[in-house]
Amino acid sequence: MFTFSPLLGALSESAASQSILELDGGIKILVGVGWDESFDIAKLKELEKQVPTLSLILLTHATTEHIAAFAHCCKHFPLFTRIPVYATSPIIGLGRTLLQDLYASTPAAATTIPSSALDGVAFPEDQASTNFLLQTPSTDEIATYFSLIHPLKYSQPHQPRGSPFSPSLNGLTITAYNSGHTLGGTIWHIQHGLESVVYAVDWNQARENVFAGAAWLGGAGGGGAEVIEQLRKPTALICSSRGVEKQSLSGGRTKRDEQLLEKIAACVANGGTVLIPTDSSARVLELAYLLEHAWRTDAPPGDNKLSQAKLYLAGRNVHSVMRYARSMLEWMDDSVVREFEATADGSKRNAPDGNRQGKDAGPFDFRYLRLLDRRGQVEKVLSREGDGDTAVGKVIIASDASLEWGFSKSVLRHLAQDPANMVILTEYPSLASSSHPSLARTLWTWWKERQEDEGEANGNNSQTLDFIDAQKEALEGNDLARYQQWLAQQRQLQTTLQGGGGVTLETAGDVADDVSESSSESEDSEDEQQGRALNKAIILGQAGRKKAALTDEDLGVNILLKKKGVYDFDVRDKKGRDRWNPHPVRRKREDEYGEVIRPEDFLRAEERDDGDGGDMDQLGKNDDHDHVGKKRKWADAVPANKSNASQNHKRPAPGRNMTDDFQTDLPDGVVDDELDAIPEDQDETVNGPSKLVVTTERITVKLQIDFVDFAGIHDKRSLHMLIPLIQPRKLILVGGSSEDTMALASDCKKLIAEGSIDIHTPSMGHIIDASVDTNAWVVKLERPLVKQLKWQSVRGLTIATITGRLFAAQIHAADDNDDDDASHKRIKTEDSQSQSQPTNGSAEAPGKPTLDALPPNVASAIRSVAQPLHVGELRLADLRKAMQQSGHTAEFRGEGTLLVDGSVVVRKTATGRIDVESIGLPGSGASGPAAMTGGTFYAVKRTIYENLAVVAGA
Repeated sequence: MFTFSPLLGALSESAASQSILELDGGIKILVGVGWDESFDIAKLKELEKQVPTLSLILLTHATTEHIAAFAHCCKHFPLFTRIPVYATSPIIGLGRTLLQDLYASTPAAATTIPSSALDGVAFPEDQASTNFLLQTPSTDEIATYFSLIHPLKYSQPHQPRGSPFSPSLNGLTITAYNSGHTLGGTIWHIQHGLESVVYAVDWNQARENVFAGAAWLGGAGGGGAEVIEQLRKPTALICSSRGVEKQSLSGGRTKRDEQLLEKIAACVANGGTVLIPTDSSARVLELAYLLEHAWRTDAPPGDNKLSQAKLYLAGRNVHSVMRYARSMLEWMDDSVVREFEATADGSKRNAPDGNRQGKDAGPFDFRYLRLLDRRGQVEKVLSREGDGDTAVGKVIIASDASLEWGFSKSVLRHLAQDPANMVILTEYPSLASSSHPSLARTLWTWWKERQEDEGEANGNNSQTLDFIDAQKEALEGNDLARYQQWLAQQRQLQTTLQGGGGVTLETAGDVADDVSESSSESEDSEDEQQGRALNKAIILGQAGRKKAALTDEDLGVNILLKKKGVYDFDVRDKKGRDRWNPHPVRRKREDEYGEVIRPEDFLRAEERDDGDGGDMDQLGKNDDHDHVGKKRKWADAVPANKSNASQNHKRPAPGRNMTDDFQTDLPDGVVDDELDAIPEDQDETVNGPSKLVVTTERITVKLQIDFVDFAGIHDKRSLHMLIPLIQPRKLILVGGSSEDTMALASDCKKLIAEGSIDIHTPSMGHIIDASVDTNAWVVKLERPLVKQLKWQSVRGLTIATITGRLFAAQIHAADDNDDDDASHKRIKTEDSQSQSQPTNGSAEAPGKPTLDALPPNVASAIRSVAQPLHVGELRLADLRKAMQQSGHTAEFRGEGTLLVDGSVVVRKTATGRIDVESIGLPGSGASGPAAMTGGTFYAVKRTIYENLAVVAGA
């Protein structure tokens, strides 16, 4: 049994994706925890109902459409954190930075408490307020939630474990395959019993600069004409219909890149600023890589059209995103990996012109792209005037693509009224709400209208745009009392539901200080077990209110937070990277033997003391600074004899001027002291209960609007080509508007033979039955036949062949056993009782068919015509290992080809067919017992049969 229900993203303009897959035995799988820019908590109501029944969760992409609601569910849905979650490593890392950026950029992501939830709170209606915000997941909490996700690799079959409240998974297997579109994007293959389900939403078959193509035809370097065996002929294919009306660009990826660069060059040539809104963790890698390499190519002695302009990438967690990208190059396209290997091998370091910039010219080592992670830096870049800087164009890549939150919104507000500026949309904006479309959707609609009206110049008409800003404001007075009453009700309800387990709601930090202090003092007079601090951590948490007297030893490392004038590293007068990282990262030195090892780092303590000279014994006898565990302030000077004692044996601390052999890692982008000197953004978060305050500002928009498709989503040609090759038994279309879904369904009916496939187009919340079409019969086996069965084990399954005589027995009611007679009596209906039927013992009731053994004369005749059937899957890697263990030489020669003893070739085609070819000579590699068993050909044949279950017909 297999049923499918889309919770979000089906027959809808919203790009959010959530789906429930239910398999036989009550196994429920949630695929995707997406949300849209509306952050409407009502869209998560159905998911909240399904949480107690979920067995596991699968994540597909690190984008808001597929993962934005993950932290909200972990924070506010009981039992959600107890459900196992599976995803690839890039989705875990980049998804964490995405949600941290999201919650730090807009308070609207925290969502407001529904008005229906506040109805039970008694309060005067005229003083009621309904914009109470739920508690926002902190940065540490988001990191904790993502640390619970189980990482998987591509093409790695895995048998997951279910949640504590899930039924047994019974051999459920999940496998992740590359989907393109994003780094770590996944096509999920789910196998359970007879069901083989492929979940493929938002995939891209075409290769890009950073991302490899989807794994349908073998992935990067595949290029086959058939779909790989693991993804071919599934019982159900769940596919997105978004992009079905999009035609393929004639020039492919190269033409797309040229269009973007031409539009940018035309704008920056006139001193304008180009804004490219994009997401903060997925598609931003493609744009950053493309523009950085375009600037490198255009640099002197190039055309120098682009390199004169300044290039920026703005995002609150952009440094973390790029750090993850550099550590995940193996997940990218092969061209990126080759570029990194060429840089690491030093092939660019010995360039003919003698420059050594190739040392910093890795795929994501930016020389022209400047990373901005503070609001002050963005405002500084936008407000630069004078000194001839106004004539220099700028290109700013900023998050988010919806223009509803992030730096892209503030940049658009600053550029909107200048006709020389331009905004280039790179994705088709979704429509989360018809009454309140996003800024990107409004701009795209204007661009579409201007394209239809060719006589109207692009960007010359001024139109007004409403900018809606969301701010946090602390609750006071009656609002605070009402919130606390609601919070008490929710805590009581949650305690009742989960019995004190799982994640609690808001902590005491959500209650006002005066209320919490008075309540904590009253609790001290009650039972000793209530309100008592059981460890030092709780004492530290109460130290701010109760002024608990703690010594420096009790504080430990927390002395840096609780006491003033105590520092671990003094960065007050530092600038740039030294302000946030006072420890320079040393590059490892390598030679032809590997990493250079310093012997002094591996000395024992007594050897190190002996080497430092006799002064070490006399050093610090009367000095209080050298006691073990004693902290030293920065104002205290280091004794001169101590600093010079180990000078001859220890490497000096790195300074600003270093040699090439011992150099610190440079910061991302071009060093700009003015931007580095800008302080960190002030923490404007409101601690405790708060409400959402929305303000609207109307701005006249005069800038140019353009669109270049960089979404990286399948187009019409890919869908029409691959769906017939996949050959699914049932096709389920989700992830697209009603027009796109119906258009693709109509096209598939024309492309695939009528009646060979069932096409479903479910709406949100609708459950469809997509079970595999099977028929089951129940027969009785006679004892003589059971004794003849020979069971064989094949990859966890036990099978046997049966040849017998089937006949339908008519069993008299009088001869039936008591159990059958009782069951017949129980199923009688009133209608049957009202009819006059004979009830005497001569009445006959239908019985189960019986399968009996064949007579000897019939069995011999059937045995001569029966054809054997081989059951199982032969893997060449297993065959190679088995042949090597039996004394033969076996090695791979090309894709899907195994050479044994230099004389026998074993090939496995895309359809799973095994071909064995031999030159007819005894193998030279066989020796000993291997050469005495009939030759290499028969040895290979015998080994193949041993790995399969041969089911004969007799």
